[in-house]
Amino acid sequence: MFRSIRWRITLPYTLLIIVTMAILGYYLSNFVQQTYVNDLETGLTTQARMLGDVLAPMLPLGGNTNDLDQAAKHWAKIVGGRVTIIGPDGTVWGESHDDRTKMENHLNRPEVAAALANGQGSSIRFSQTVGYQMMYTAILVKDGDKPSGIIRVALPLQQIEANISRLRGVLLTFTLVVAALAILLAAFIAGRTARPVRQLTEAVRHLASGEATDQPLASTRDEIGQLTQAFNSMSAQLRTQIDALETERGKLAAVLQEMTDGVLIVDHEGTIQLINPAAERMFGALQKAAVGNTLVETLRHHLPFELWQRCRETGEVQSASFEVGSKKLYLQGTAAPLGRSLPGSTLLLFQDITRQRQIESMRRDFISNVSHELRTPLAALKALTETLQTGALEDPPAAHRFLEQMETEVDALSLMVTELLELSRIESGRVPLERKPTRPIDLLNPAYERLSLQAERAGLSMTVNCPEDLPLVSADAARIQQVVVNLLHNAIKFSPQGSPILLQAQTRNGSILFSVHDRGIGISPDDLPRIFERFYKVDRARATSGTGLGLAIARHLVEAHGGRIWVESELGKGSTFYFTIPLA
Repeated sequence: MFRSIRWRITLPYTLLIIVTMAILGYYLSNFVQQTYVNDLETGLTTQARMLGDVLAPMLPLGGNTNDLDQAAKHWAKIVGGRVTIIGPDGTVWGESHDDRTKMENHLNRPEVAAALANGQGSSIRFSQTVGYQMMYTAILVKDGDKPSGIIRVALPLQQIEANISRLRGVLLTFTLVVAALAILLAAFIAGRTARPVRQLTEAVRHLASGEATDQPLASTRDEIGQLTQAFNSMSAQLRTQIDALETERGKLAAVLQEMTDGVLIVDHEGTIQLINPAAERMFGALQKAAVGNTLVETLRHHLPFELWQRCRETGEVQSASFEVGSKKLYLQGTAAPLGRSLPGSTLLLFQDITRQRQIESMRRDFISNVSHELRTPLAALKALTETLQTGALEDPPAAHRFLEQMETEVDALSLMVTELLELSRIESGRVPLERKPTRPIDLLNPAYERLSLQAERAGLSMTVNCPEDLPLVSADAARIQQVVVNLLHNAIKFSPQGSPILLQAQTRNGSILFSVHDRGIGISPDDLPRIFERFYKVDRARATSGTGLGLAIARHLVEAHGGRIWVESELGKGSTFYFTIPLA
């Protein structure tokens, strides 16, 4: 409440009025009370003198105390107060309100002592005799030059106190009414004065929070009105600038949000000021935890820190490539000083080159694999040709045998070229698929029948588990049968004698899940991610026949149907190849 300018204006004036009225009331009540007391004292003195004149003949030598006692009671009824007749020695000779014989000597009473000393005296005190506050006035009555007695008249102060209480009540009521009116008036005036300030404050608060608000109107021509006009002008300019900054910030935020490259801005102390979502994904850091922390604490990698440090020391653009081990990402990092834009700050840009590295690795492996696959038949052809040229032609049986071997190698080369061309056509989408609703059993049985004889020669047992009532799939039957044949051929080739092979189909999430399970040599975890690459062969398969293109062809055919293919395997326990085909 005291923070409000309205009450800071209202309360001091209200307190001033209340304190002033309280002081004035206290002064007036004391003044009136003293006036009443003075008037009462004057009246009592007059009455005491009058009684002194009347009772003077009865006082010499003490008079008759019974007569004085009766006279005191008589005059007390007349004056409406208490009358006491006291001798010069302090002995009570007459008393209107009590038994004089039981009263103590009054010589030490203040008013009596003053009357003996000065001829009259007054005092206000609590009377033990009557039990309330009273005013006493005493005069000395003389017989010639000798004191003959003292006449004391007393009246209670209850009426005065009642009058003073009524006066104080009136003053208090008046004070409260005036204070209430002062509060209302001061609050009204302060409210009218503070209203423009409150409007300005609310407008500033909305402006600071970025909310749209109506501009306050300048209703007066005083200083506050001039301040309101100045604020309106400033608000319009700020709104224009804020809108422009919001637009630019939105553009920058959109660019940073959608960038695939990681972006960080680091100050001169190595504290991160900005990080975009791509950088968060690269380094596994959240924006709330990253901003305000150091580069080392957030990225937990020494190479980005060294890159930033070299850029800060040299003031030149620095680049470096490194691997984030936990995510197996290869990043190309660039550090550039921001110069005048943000003095002392550095821009760190990280590009994910993992895919490029993988493509380069795949290209090298492809060339190596092609070279390896071509070298063997070509070397064999070269050796056979040289053998024939050196005299084997003169030996018809040997020449015939060499020619058969040459034909076998040429067929292998022809098959490799044919599969390469087919794979190239499938990858480029030049192979049309004649997709029709087909029963899953019609995709497995032809492959089973085609390779059953080969499985029997290898001493293997094959089983087909495919219910007849499975939903139809949308597939090019010949192409999917080619996929099953490739997978089944690999299972036969890498399974030990006497082990089973299971072909299976079942419904799974709007598709048919096909699987080929064997208990062969299995595939190592390092080879699993690359098993569907062209010409990729695991070490154990190097010695076997085949082009290394069958699984690559199978993957492209399945994906062309809108499905997915994968493998689960464990060394020494066998492999299971899965692929899905959508329902018709």
